[in-house]
Amino acid sequence: MTVATTQPATAGPEPAGVDNRIVVGGAPLTWRTLPSPELPDPAAVLATSARHALAAARQHAVHGTELLLSTASRVDATMRAELGDAGFAVTLLDDDGAHPSAPARPRAAEPGRLWLLTSGSTGRPKRVGHTLATLTTVRADQPDRTWLCPYAPGTYAWWQVVTLSLTQPDQHLVVVDPDELDDWPVVAAAHGVDAASGTPTFWRRTLYRDVAALARVPLRQITLGGEPVDQAILDQLREVFPAARISWIYASSEVGASIVVHDGRAGFPVEWLDRETPGRPTLSVRDDELVVTSPYHGVGLAGPVRTGDRVQVLDGRVLITGRLDSDEINVGGSKVSAGVVRGVLTQHPGVAWARVTGRRAPVLGRMVVADVVLAPAAAPLPDEAALVRWCADRLPEHAVPRRIRVLTEIPVKETLKSDV
Repeated sequence: MTVATTQPATAGPEPAGVDNRIVVGGAPLTWRTLPSPELPDPAAVLATSARHALAAARQHAVHGTELLLSTASRVDATMRAELGDAGFAVTLLDDDGAHPSAPARPRAAEPGRLWLLTSGSTGRPKRVGHTLATLTTVRADQPDRTWLCPYAPGTYAWWQVVTLSLTQPDQHLVVVDPDELDDWPVVAAAHGVDAASGTPTFWRRTLYRDVAALARVPLRQITLGGEPVDQAILDQLREVFPAARISWIYASSEVGASIVVHDGRAGFPVEWLDRETPGRPTLSVRDDELVVTSPYHGVGLAGPVRTGDRVQVLDGRVLITGRLDSDEINVGGSKVSAGVVRGVLTQHPGVAWARVTGRRAPVLGRMVVADVVLAPAAAPLPDEAALVRWCADRLPEHAVPRRIRVLTEIPVKETLKSDV
Protein backbone atom coordinates (compact mmCIF):
# COMPACT_ATOMS: atom_id res chain seq x y z
CA MET A 1 0.00 0.00 0.00
CA THR A 2 1.25 3.49 -0.78
CA VAL A 3 0.14 6.92 0.30
CA ALA A 4 0.41 10.24 -1.43
CA THR A 5 3.55 12.16 -0.61
CA THR A 6 3.18 15.69 0.60
CA GLN A 7 5.84 18.37 0.60
CA PRO A 8 5.32 21.97 1.70
CA ALA A 9 4.63 24.30 -1.21
CA THR A 10 7.30 26.74 -0.08
CA ALA A 11 10.78 25.77 1.03
CA GLY A 12 12.77 27.55 3.67
CA PRO A 13 16.25 28.97 3.17
CA GLU A 14 19.11 26.60 2.52
CA PRO A 15 21.17 25.86 5.65
CA ALA A 16 24.48 27.68 6.08
CA GLY A 17 26.52 24.57 5.36
CA VAL A 18 24.73 23.68 2.12
CA ASP A 19 27.94 23.85 0.05
CA ASN A 20 30.06 21.81 2.46
CA ARG A 21 31.70 18.78 0.91
CA ILE A 22 30.22 15.38 1.73
CA VAL A 23 31.85 12.06 0.89
CA VAL A 24 29.47 9.12 1.10
CA GLY A 25 30.00 5.73 -0.48
CA GLY A 26 33.33 7.07 -1.72
CA ALA A 27 31.58 9.70 -3.88
CA PRO A 28 32.14 13.44 -3.29
CA LEU A 29 28.94 15.48 -3.08
CA THR A 30 27.64 18.56 -1.30
CA TRP A 31 24.49 19.04 0.74
CA ARG A 32 23.14 21.07 -2.19
CA THR A 33 23.62 18.25 -4.70
CA LEU A 34 21.93 15.59 -2.59
CA PRO A 35 18.54 14.51 -3.96
CA SER A 36 15.48 15.96 -2.24
CA PRO A 37 13.07 13.07 -1.69
CA GLU A 38 9.34 13.71 -1.52
CA LEU A 39 8.27 12.50 1.89
CA PRO A 40 4.95 12.09 3.65
CA ASP A 41 4.36 14.41 6.57
CA PRO A 42 4.82 13.15 9.25
CA ALA A 43 7.28 10.49 8.10
CA ALA A 44 9.24 7.76 9.85
CA VAL A 45 12.01 7.25 7.31
CA LEU A 46 13.97 3.99 7.22
CA ALA A 47 17.07 4.87 5.20
CA THR A 48 18.76 2.04 3.31
CA SER A 49 22.12 3.86 3.14
CA ALA A 50 23.99 6.79 4.63
CA ARG A 51 23.35 8.80 1.45
CA HIS A 52 19.59 8.43 1.77
CA ALA A 53 19.73 9.39 5.46
CA LEU A 54 21.63 12.59 4.64
CA ALA A 55 19.11 13.41 1.91
CA ALA A 56 16.25 13.07 4.43
CA ALA A 57 18.10 15.33 6.88
CA ARG A 58 18.55 18.06 4.28
CA GLN A 59 14.91 17.70 3.21
CA HIS A 60 13.85 18.33 6.80
CA ALA A 61 16.21 21.31 7.15
CA VAL A 62 14.68 22.97 4.08
CA HIS A 63 11.02 21.93 4.31
CA GLY A 64 10.47 21.27 8.04
CA THR A 65 8.78 17.92 7.44
CA GLU A 66 8.04 16.17 10.73
CA LEU A 67 10.63 13.42 10.67
CA LEU A 68 11.79 10.35 12.54
CA LEU A 69 14.92 8.97 10.87
CA SER A 70 16.41 5.53 11.42
CA THR A 71 17.72 2.45 9.68
CA ALA A 72 15.50 -0.53 8.94
CA SER A 73 17.56 -2.76 11.25
CA ARG A 74 16.70 -0.62 14.29
CA VAL A 75 12.93 -0.73 13.68
CA ASP A 76 11.28 -4.12 14.10
CA ALA A 77 7.71 -5.04 13.16
CA THR A 78 6.37 -4.06 16.59
CA MET A 79 8.00 -0.65 16.39
CA ARG A 80 6.65 -0.12 12.85
CA ALA A 81 3.16 -0.81 14.13
CA GLU A 82 3.67 1.62 17.02
CA LEU A 83 4.84 4.33 14.62
CA GLY A 84 1.82 3.77 12.39
CA ASP A 85 -0.47 4.05 15.42
CA ALA A 86 1.29 7.32 16.29
CA GLY A 87 0.40 8.77 12.87
CA PHE A 88 3.71 8.29 11.04
CA ALA A 89 3.84 7.03 7.47
CA VAL A 90 6.63 4.47 7.79
CA THR A 91 8.70 5.10 4.64
CA LEU A 92 11.50 3.05 3.13
CA LEU A 93 13.93 5.38 1.35
CA ASP A 94 16.17 3.79 -1.29
CA ASP A 95 17.58 4.41 -4.76
CA ASP A 96 14.09 4.22 -6.25
CA GLY A 97 12.73 6.94 -3.97
CA ALA A 98 10.34 6.94 -1.03
CA HIS A 99 8.02 4.00 -0.40
CA PRO A 100 5.55 5.04 2.33
CA SER A 101 2.89 2.98 4.05
CA ALA A 102 -0.33 4.55 5.27
CA PRO A 103 -0.42 5.35 9.00
CA ALA A 104 -2.96 3.43 11.04
CA ARG A 105 -4.14 6.67 12.66
CA PRO A 106 -3.48 9.67 10.38
CA ARG A 107 -2.92 13.04 12.06
CA ALA A 108 -1.77 16.54 11.24
CA ALA A 109 1.99 17.03 11.10
CA GLU A 110 3.93 19.17 13.57
CA PRO A 111 6.18 21.39 11.42
CA GLY A 112 9.85 21.39 12.36
CA ARG A 113 9.62 18.44 14.71
CA LEU A 114 12.40 15.82 14.73
CA TRP A 115 12.07 12.53 16.59
CA LEU A 116 14.87 10.34 17.87
CA LEU A 117 14.72 6.72 18.93
CA THR A 118 16.69 6.13 22.11
CA SER A 119 19.35 3.43 22.04
CA GLY A 120 17.14 1.06 24.00
CA SER A 121 19.73 0.49 26.76
CA THR A 122 16.96 0.55 29.36
CA GLY A 123 14.48 -1.55 27.36
CA ARG A 124 12.67 -0.96 24.08
CA PRO A 125 13.59 2.25 22.27
CA LYS A 126 11.26 5.18 22.87
CA ARG A 127 10.67 8.37 20.91
CA VAL A 128 12.12 11.67 22.08
CA GLY A 129 11.09 14.89 20.35
CA HIS A 130 13.57 17.58 19.28
CA THR A 131 14.09 20.28 16.67
CA LEU A 132 17.15 21.15 14.63
CA ALA A 133 17.76 23.97 17.11
CA THR A 134 17.89 21.64 20.13
CA LEU A 135 20.05 19.12 18.27
CA THR A 136 22.49 21.79 17.08
CA THR A 137 24.67 22.14 20.16
CA VAL A 138 27.81 23.55 18.47
CA ARG A 139 27.03 27.17 17.71
CA ALA A 140 30.32 29.05 18.05
CA ASP A 141 32.44 29.51 14.94
CA GLN A 142 34.66 26.48 14.36
CA PRO A 143 38.00 26.00 12.60
CA ASP A 144 37.69 24.45 9.16
CA ARG A 145 37.27 20.71 9.67
CA THR A 146 36.62 17.54 7.73
CA TRP A 147 34.67 15.28 10.07
CA LEU A 148 34.31 11.52 10.06
CA CYS A 149 30.75 10.34 10.80
CA PRO A 150 30.67 6.61 11.70
CA TYR A 151 27.34 6.60 13.57
CA ALA A 152 24.10 4.86 12.65
CA PRO A 153 21.73 7.32 10.89
CA GLY A 154 19.16 8.98 13.12
CA THR A 155 20.95 8.42 16.43
CA TYR A 156 21.66 11.41 18.65
CA ALA A 157 25.41 11.17 17.97
CA TRP A 158 24.74 11.08 14.20
CA TRP A 159 22.64 14.23 14.41
CA GLN A 160 25.37 15.98 16.43
CA VAL A 161 27.87 15.57 13.59
CA VAL A 162 25.32 16.12 10.81
CA THR A 163 23.88 19.33 12.26
CA LEU A 164 27.40 20.74 12.63
CA SER A 165 28.00 20.22 8.90
CA LEU A 166 24.52 21.47 7.97
CA THR A 167 24.62 24.67 10.00
CA GLN A 168 28.23 25.86 9.67
CA PRO A 169 30.32 26.49 6.55
CA ASP A 170 33.64 24.67 6.14
CA GLN A 171 32.54 21.70 8.26
CA HIS A 172 32.91 18.92 5.72
CA LEU A 173 31.75 15.35 6.21
CA VAL A 174 33.07 11.90 5.37
CA VAL A 175 30.49 9.22 6.13
CA VAL A 176 31.33 5.56 6.53
CA ASP A 177 28.74 2.83 6.12
CA PRO A 178 28.78 -0.19 8.48
CA ASP A 179 30.66 -2.36 5.96
CA GLU A 180 33.47 0.25 5.89
CA LEU A 181 33.94 0.56 9.64
CA ASP A 182 36.85 -1.84 9.98
CA ASP A 183 38.79 0.08 7.32
CA TRP A 184 37.71 3.60 8.18
CA PRO A 185 41.26 4.94 8.77
CA VAL A 186 42.10 4.21 5.11
CA VAL A 187 38.95 6.04 3.96
CA ALA A 188 39.61 8.92 6.36
CA ALA A 189 43.23 9.39 5.31
CA ALA A 190 42.25 9.34 1.62
CA HIS A 191 39.72 12.15 2.10
CA GLY A 192 41.65 14.39 4.50
CA VAL A 193 39.64 13.72 7.67
CA ASP A 194 41.14 15.75 10.52
CA ALA A 195 38.31 15.43 13.06
CA ALA A 196 36.50 12.29 14.20
CA SER A 197 33.80 11.46 16.71
CA GLY A 198 33.20 7.96 18.07
CA THR A 199 32.37 5.91 21.13
CA PRO A 200 35.18 4.55 23.31
CA THR A 201 34.40 1.12 21.80
CA PHE A 202 34.87 2.57 18.31
CA TRP A 203 38.29 3.97 19.25
CA ARG A 204 39.35 0.83 21.12
CA ARG A 205 38.48 -1.38 18.14
CA THR A 206 40.54 0.81 15.83
CA LEU A 207 43.54 0.86 18.18
CA TYR A 208 43.23 -2.91 18.53
CA ARG A 209 42.91 -3.68 14.82
CA ASP A 210 45.44 -1.31 13.21
CA VAL A 211 47.06 1.44 15.24
CA ALA A 212 49.51 2.17 12.41
CA ALA A 213 46.68 2.94 9.98
CA LEU A 214 45.01 5.14 12.60
CA ALA A 215 48.22 7.11 13.13
CA ARG A 216 48.25 8.00 9.41
CA VAL A 217 44.97 9.93 9.75
CA PRO A 218 45.89 13.62 10.34
CA LEU A 219 43.52 14.10 13.28
CA ARG A 220 43.46 17.47 15.00
CA GLN A 221 40.18 16.88 16.90
CA ILE A 222 39.18 13.60 18.57
CA THR A 223 35.81 13.32 20.29
CA LEU A 224 34.49 10.48 22.47
CA GLY A 225 30.99 9.93 23.84
CA GLY A 226 28.07 7.56 24.12
CA GLU A 227 29.68 5.33 26.77
CA PRO A 228 31.70 5.81 29.97
CA VAL A 229 35.05 7.38 29.04
CA ASP A 230 37.91 6.12 31.18
CA GLN A 231 41.45 7.37 31.58
CA ALA A 232 42.96 4.44 29.70
CA ILE A 233 41.37 5.25 26.33
CA LEU A 234 42.17 8.96 26.71
CA ASP A 235 45.83 8.14 27.41
CA GLN A 236 46.05 5.70 24.49
CA LEU A 237 44.70 8.27 22.06
CA ARG A 238 47.03 10.95 23.44
CA GLU A 239 50.00 8.66 22.82
CA VAL A 240 49.05 8.27 19.14
CA PHE A 241 47.99 11.92 18.63
CA PRO A 242 50.05 14.09 21.00
CA ALA A 243 49.07 17.35 19.26
CA ALA A 244 45.31 16.73 18.82
CA ARG A 245 42.60 18.18 21.01
CA ILE A 246 40.89 15.24 22.70
CA SER A 247 37.38 15.88 24.02
CA TRP A 248 34.75 13.75 25.63
CA ILE A 249 31.08 14.64 25.53
CA TYR A 250 28.21 13.47 27.68
CA ALA A 251 25.01 13.63 25.66
CA SER A 252 21.73 11.78 25.38
CA SER A 253 18.52 11.90 23.39
CA GLU A 254 16.71 13.12 26.49
CA VAL A 255 18.93 16.01 27.66
CA GLY A 256 21.12 16.79 24.65
CA ALA A 257 24.83 17.58 24.94
CA SER A 258 25.37 18.40 28.60
CA ILE A 259 29.08 17.96 29.41
CA VAL A 260 32.13 18.75 27.29
CA VAL A 261 35.63 18.15 28.68
CA HIS A 262 38.91 18.99 26.90
CA ASP A 263 41.55 18.55 29.63
CA GLY A 264 42.48 14.95 28.84
CA ARG A 265 41.15 13.59 32.13
CA ALA A 266 38.30 11.20 32.72
CA GLY A 267 35.27 12.71 34.44
CA PHE A 268 34.57 16.39 34.98
CA PRO A 269 35.60 18.76 37.79
CA VAL A 270 33.48 18.46 40.90
CA GLU A 271 33.23 22.27 40.89
CA TRP A 272 30.85 21.98 37.92
CA LEU A 273 28.17 20.39 40.08
CA ASP A 274 25.17 22.62 40.85
CA ARG A 275 26.69 25.47 38.85
CA GLU A 276 23.94 27.54 37.24
CA THR A 277 24.92 29.41 34.07
CA PRO A 278 22.31 30.92 31.71
CA GLY A 279 21.98 28.90 28.52
CA ARG A 280 23.99 25.94 29.85
CA PRO A 281 22.97 22.67 31.50
CA THR A 282 23.04 22.36 35.28
CA LEU A 283 24.58 19.14 36.61
CA SER A 284 23.83 17.55 39.95
CA VAL A 285 24.02 14.18 41.71
CA ARG A 286 21.20 12.50 43.58
CA ASP A 287 21.65 9.06 45.15
CA ASP A 288 24.74 8.41 42.97
CA GLU A 289 22.76 9.29 39.80
CA LEU A 290 23.59 12.10 37.38
CA VAL A 291 20.75 14.62 37.11
CA VAL A 292 20.73 17.20 34.30
CA THR A 293 18.65 20.32 33.76
CA SER A 294 19.27 21.32 30.16
CA PRO A 295 18.05 23.90 27.64
CA TYR A 296 18.53 21.22 24.96
CA HIS A 297 16.14 18.68 26.48
CA GLY A 298 13.62 16.68 24.52
CA VAL A 299 9.91 17.44 24.40
CA GLY A 300 8.20 17.14 27.79
CA LEU A 301 11.45 16.84 29.76
CA ALA A 302 11.83 20.34 31.19
CA GLY A 303 13.38 20.61 34.63
CA PRO A 304 15.73 18.14 36.32
CA VAL A 305 16.01 14.87 34.38
CA ARG A 306 17.32 11.75 36.10
CA THR A 307 19.66 10.26 33.50
CA GLY A 308 19.91 6.71 34.83
CA ASP A 309 23.73 7.02 34.80
CA ARG A 310 25.72 6.20 37.92
CA VAL A 311 28.47 8.57 39.03
CA GLN A 312 31.33 8.40 41.50
CA VAL A 313 33.26 11.36 42.93
CA LEU A 314 36.98 10.58 43.15
CA ASP A 315 39.98 12.89 43.52
CA GLY A 316 38.01 16.00 42.64
CA ARG A 317 36.46 14.47 39.48
CA VAL A 318 32.93 13.24 38.86
CA LEU A 319 33.25 9.94 36.98
CA ILE A 320 30.37 8.40 35.03
CA THR A 321 30.79 4.65 35.55
CA GLY A 322 27.76 3.14 33.78
CA ARG A 323 24.02 2.63 33.85
CA LEU A 324 22.53 2.69 37.34
CA ASP A 325 20.53 -0.49 36.75
CA SER A 326 23.57 -2.51 35.66
CA ASP A 327 26.66 -0.86 37.15
CA GLU A 328 26.12 -1.92 40.76
CA ILE A 329 26.92 -5.52 41.72
CA ASN A 330 25.99 -6.68 45.21
CA VAL A 331 28.61 -9.15 46.43
CA GLY A 332 27.62 -10.58 49.81
CA GLY A 333 26.16 -7.23 50.87
CA SER A 334 29.09 -5.15 49.58
CA LYS A 335 28.49 -2.88 46.58
CA VAL A 336 30.83 -3.10 43.60
CA SER A 337 30.84 -0.68 40.64
CA ALA A 338 31.29 -2.60 37.41
CA GLY A 339 32.65 0.57 35.84
CA VAL A 340 35.37 0.94 38.46
CA VAL A 341 36.49 -2.67 37.96
CA ARG A 342 36.38 -2.18 34.19
CA GLY A 343 38.57 0.90 34.56
CA VAL A 344 41.15 -1.07 36.56
CA LEU A 345 41.25 -3.81 33.92
CA THR A 346 41.64 -1.41 31.00
CA GLN A 347 44.53 0.30 32.78
CA HIS A 348 46.49 -2.94 32.36
CA PRO A 349 48.83 -2.47 29.37
CA GLY A 350 47.85 -5.89 28.04
CA VAL A 351 44.08 -5.24 27.96
CA ALA A 352 42.44 -3.56 24.96
CA TRP A 353 38.83 -3.81 26.19
CA ALA A 354 36.89 -5.16 29.16
CA ARG A 355 33.31 -5.86 30.19
CA VAL A 356 32.41 -6.49 33.84
CA THR A 357 29.19 -8.06 35.08
CA GLY A 358 27.77 -9.94 38.05
CA ARG A 359 27.03 -13.66 38.06
CA ARG A 360 25.00 -15.68 40.52
CA ALA A 361 27.13 -17.45 43.09
CA PRO A 362 26.45 -19.65 46.17
CA VAL A 363 26.75 -17.95 49.56
CA LEU A 364 27.68 -14.51 48.11
CA GLY A 365 24.61 -14.23 45.91
CA ARG A 366 26.63 -12.52 43.14
CA MET A 367 30.27 -12.54 42.14
CA VAL A 368 32.22 -10.28 39.79
CA VAL A 369 33.20 -11.72 36.39
CA ALA A 370 34.78 -10.12 33.34
CA ASP A 371 35.38 -10.54 29.63
CA VAL A 372 38.54 -9.02 28.14
CA VAL A 373 40.20 -8.59 24.77
CA LEU A 374 43.97 -8.57 25.01
CA ALA A 375 46.11 -5.94 23.31
CA PRO A 376 47.87 -7.57 20.35
CA ALA A 377 51.16 -5.78 21.01
CA ALA A 378 51.33 -6.80 24.66
CA ALA A 379 54.33 -8.95 25.52
CA PRO A 380 53.95 -11.21 27.27
CA LEU A 381 50.17 -11.57 27.02
CA PRO A 382 48.65 -11.69 30.51
CA ASP A 383 46.73 -14.80 31.51
CA GLU A 384 43.71 -14.95 33.80
CA ALA A 385 45.82 -15.34 36.93
CA ALA A 386 47.93 -12.29 36.06
CA LEU A 387 44.84 -10.14 35.52
CA VAL A 388 43.29 -11.32 38.78
CA ARG A 389 46.50 -10.37 40.60
CA TRP A 390 46.45 -6.97 38.87
CA CYS A 391 42.93 -6.35 40.15
CA ALA A 392 43.70 -7.70 43.63
CA ASP A 393 46.47 -5.11 44.00
CA ARG A 394 44.05 -2.27 43.20
CA LEU A 395 40.60 -3.29 44.42
CA PRO A 396 39.02 -4.51 47.63
CA GLU A 397 38.81 -8.29 47.85
CA HIS A 398 35.07 -8.49 47.14
CA ALA A 399 35.49 -6.49 43.90
CA VAL A 400 38.17 -8.70 42.33
CA PRO A 401 36.81 -10.69 39.34
CA ARG A 402 36.53 -14.43 40.07
CA ARG A 403 36.39 -15.39 36.41
CA ILE A 404 38.01 -13.61 33.46
CA ARG A 405 37.24 -14.84 29.95
CA VAL A 406 39.38 -13.82 26.97
CA LEU A 407 37.54 -12.86 23.75
CA THR A 408 39.21 -12.63 20.35
CA GLU A 409 37.38 -9.51 19.09
CA ILE A 410 35.92 -6.38 20.65
CA PRO A 411 32.14 -6.70 20.35
CA VAL A 412 30.26 -3.73 18.93
CA LYS A 413 26.60 -2.98 18.20
CA GLU A 414 25.16 -0.88 15.39
CA THR A 415 25.25 2.09 17.75
CA LEU A 416 29.06 1.61 18.05
CA LYS A 417 28.63 0.68 21.70
CA SER A 418 29.49 -2.47 23.64
CA ASP A 419 27.39 -3.92 26.41
CA VAL A 420 29.30 -2.26 29.22
